[in-house]
Amino acid sequence: MKTYLLKRLLLLPVTLFGITLIAFLVIHLAPGDPASLKRRGMMEGRKAGVESARGSEDAIVKFRKAHHLDRPLLVQYGLWVSRLARGDLGRTFQSDKDIWQEIKPRLWITVWLEIAAFLLVFAVAIPLGIYSAWRPETFFDRASSLLLFVLYSLPSFWVATMLIIAFGNPEKAPFGISFPVAGLRDDRLVNPGTWLLVKDVALHAFLPVLCIAYGSLAVVSRYMRAGMLEVIRQDYIRTARAKGLPESRVVLKHALRNALFPIITLAASLLPLVVAGSIIVESIFSIHGMGWYALDAIHNREYDVIMATLLMAAVLELLAILAADILYAVVDPRISYEGA
Repeated sequence: MKTYLLKRLLLLPVTLFGITLIAFLVIHLAPGDPASLKRRGMMEGRKAGVESARGSEDAIVKFRKAHHLDRPLLVQYGLWVSRLARGDLGRTFQSDKDIWQEIKPRLWITVWLEIAAFLLVFAVAIPLGIYSAWRPETFFDRASSLLLFVLYSLPSFWVATMLIIAFGNPEKAPFGISFPVAGLRDDRLVNPGTWLLVKDVALHAFLPVLCIAYGSLAVVSRYMRAGMLEVIRQDYIRTARAKGLPESRVVLKHALRNALFPIITLAASLLPLVVAGSIIVESIFSIHGMGWYALDAIHNREYDVIMATLLMAAVLELLAILAADILYAVVDPRISYEGA
């Protein structure tokens, strides 16, 4: 196990190198660059003329040289890696702000939203999958499957918009239940107590977390159902039932442990989908997290900001895959990683 973990840890930098290199090339080869945006802003801010155009061109040349945009792409990537090795994520082109200082508060916002979404997904989907496998082909099983797959087919931006329309207006909200639809807290609250602050954040986060989580409910619950159906047909489950053990104990103790294997793998693969969903949801609900920051950086061609957000997402994904491998051994100690 220790040897396997050491190999995986040593592979992390190699994998990150490949991810960041491909992302760097794709980002820089896309049409447009920060220099062209800066030139457009200069030309719009001045009267059109030869002198203003010449001054703008000179400023753009200096801008490209200052940020090494005039160098070959591989040289630019090498400079970015060398900065990263020193713990420097760079500075923004437009405002010259330290990117790490800009990312830190936004990173925690996105991480907590994703954690809440994951908890909601597994808290709802796993019991649904277990019950559907315990009572297959019943009305509940078929109705829940239909509902979950309908939800899965709906785009998150449309669901977010519908939720805002339905629950954003207290006067028209169904059953009088409404939620805040912008930001993560009410700025009008000055020095609120702990309970009031937690309540305010929870109300603001409810709809965004629901939008991030709903699409994964069908996937997790159906994987859980399939895994449980496969396990409960095994001989040792029949033996446990023949011994007269209560059905709840057979399902929850003997079957559930082995049925969790596909869920562990799925949890790691769901992380990129959750991150992608948070970008859309944060934009719609005006939540200034990593998704909002990344989308704004794409619009402004902030290359270093885009690379920093991609790096954070890649690190989280690789750590999630590593955690899934470790959880395999926790769920079933019989698993051996010798020779892996």
